[in-house]
Amino acid sequence: MKIHEYQGKELFRQAGVPVLEGIVATSPDDAVAAYEKLGGPIAVVKSQIHAGGRGKGTVKDNPDQRGVVVCKSADEVRQAAEGLLGKTLVTIQTGPEGKTVNQVFVEAGCSIARELYLGIVLDRAAAKPVLMASTEGGVEIEKVAEETPELIYKEHFDPAIGLEAYQVRKLCKKLGISGPAAKAAFKFMPAICRFFVDYDCSLTEINPLVITTDDQMIALDAKVTFDSNALFRHKDLLELRDLSEEEPSEVQAGKFGLSYVKLDGNIGCLVNGAGLAMSTMDIIKYHGGEPANFLDVGGGANAEQVTEAFRILLSDPGCKGVLVNIFGGIARCTTIAAALIEASQTVGFNVPLVVRLEGTEVEEGRKMLADSDVDIINATDITDAAKKIVAAAV
Repeated sequence: MKIHEYQGKELFRQAGVPVLEGIVATSPDDAVAAYEKLGGPIAVVKSQIHAGGRGKGTVKDNPDQRGVVVCKSADEVRQAAEGLLGKTLVTIQTGPEGKTVNQVFVEAGCSIARELYLGIVLDRAAAKPVLMASTEGGVEIEKVAEETPELIYKEHFDPAIGLEAYQVRKLCKKLGISGPAAKAAFKFMPAICRFFVDYDCSLTEINPLVITTDDQMIALDAKVTFDSNALFRHKDLLELRDLSEEEPSEVQAGKFGLSYVKLDGNIGCLVNGAGLAMSTMDIIKYHGGEPANFLDVGGGANAEQVTEAFRILLSDPGCKGVLVNIFGGIARCTTIAAALIEASQTVGFNVPLVVRLEGTEVEEGRKMLADSDVDIINATDITDAAKKIVAAAV
């Protein structure tokens, strides 16, 4: 689950990670009021969307309007807010379709001496979180990782212990941090690592992390993603979820216990089991097709879930065919067949449907489908299924 910058910074503040004062605004008047309340001569108006690259992002149809604007007066704040609110912002991470800006964050300015990068993710190979830092802050870190990976320094840490003092010293030396700024780092870096662990994050990123002219270390950005599987331990975080930032079909799928991710292809996939779903997507691509989604209905799928899955798949105008690939284990093939028949009566299939059933009660399930009036294309195995749906989805 992703949250907005202003939400992440409030959590940072509570965790002892230094941030600047800021106020969220949903209208130009609110933005001006926030600027006046902050009281400083400089404020930064930041678009709030679930995507990075906002500083270099531009408003669709108005390339002069950036997603982050430094303002020196109330009039400039109003102009920036008017140019962003309700507009579509396109960044390197949104794709050309962009995202609608529903709110802006008006943040106090500060005197910046240096801009760094800091991020924490889980390194699954090492089975530990890893803190990454770089001198190349305020720029596209993906580009740095690709072109100059030697400028990204890493320190793995034990989640039960946190980042240790010797690791902070190593990073400070590599980043060229010394004196009072290093003293600030000894508080900042362990605190952000504790935050990552305590909140069960899958990503915590600060770009830029700044050192001010008075040697303070401040998170000038906050990109935070939580592990959705751990949210049962953080029920208070659920209220931070912004459904308007999420794909509506994915939100709807979640209500029915379906694991669904929308993609850009033309072949809908309905599969039980995440591994089988990934394999199905791979073999579709191998035979020249493009999957329109990842969809795992789970091992215990019922008629209601299968019906809703078809409703979601067929609501995608780009979907030109559906491949049902089921290995009956917990969910018997007869259960899936009955669900398919009921879904066809409820939703109605208006695109080619290829079905591959295997597993428990497979013969009975195939007979149920054959005896029904559901218009399907039977497949004997996963390869046969992929070839047939690629040929049919034109």
